[in-house]
Amino acid sequence: MSSAISRRTLLQATGLLPMVAYAANATPERKLSSNPARQPEEVAGMTSTAQSLPNGASDFDFLHGSWRVSHQRLAQRLKGSNDWVRFGGTMSAKPILGGLGNFDENVIELPQGTYEACTVRMFNPTQARWSIYWIDARDPKLDQPVHGVFSNGVGTFYGEDVFAGRPIRIRFLWSHIQARSARWEQAFSADGGATWEPNWIMEFARV
Repeated sequence: MSSAISRRTLLQATGLLPMVAYAANATPERKLSSNPARQPEEVAGMTSTAQSLPNGASDFDFLHGSWRVSHQRLAQRLKGSNDWVRFGGTMSAKPILGGLGNFDENVIELPQGTYEACTVRMFNPTQARWSIYWIDARDPKLDQPVHGVFSNGVGTFYGEDVFAGRPIRIRFLWSHIQARSARWEQAFSADGGATWEPNWIMEFARV
């Protein structure tokens, strides 16, 4: 990214600017003191602060921390392929924007070579939905976002893009969320969402 791009311009491009303004007015993060006698009171205060975030803003809290990732990726997309490539990787995620977003860093161990990628997720309090941006270090730019919400323990996110010269719909699913595991799936649709072809699955195991 060119150094001539200002921080404000980047925030506007990703839609982060409203979230930054919201976070600036939120209660700052508090840390526990080293005095054990004071910690119960401080924990109660921190819980109250967390509860002041809008509904839905904590949906991705399960993802914070470090993970080992087992990948399955379709060898050829939208060509009727049933050939899946399996490989490993790691991911670490942390909260940003006072709890209104998170950022993760991925090491993806493809058979032909390892590369890095990252994800920016932001919760829009006004729209009550998440926006997710993927960034691949091999072509470092913000991919088209997907937007959506969690319902009944499953996060569903949709977006629009172009693949191999034709418009497609994209779907992300987060499911099977447990304290030490989770599952992510990406699927493409070339018929406006009538049918979907899953093409990338990540199985997360906490480390």
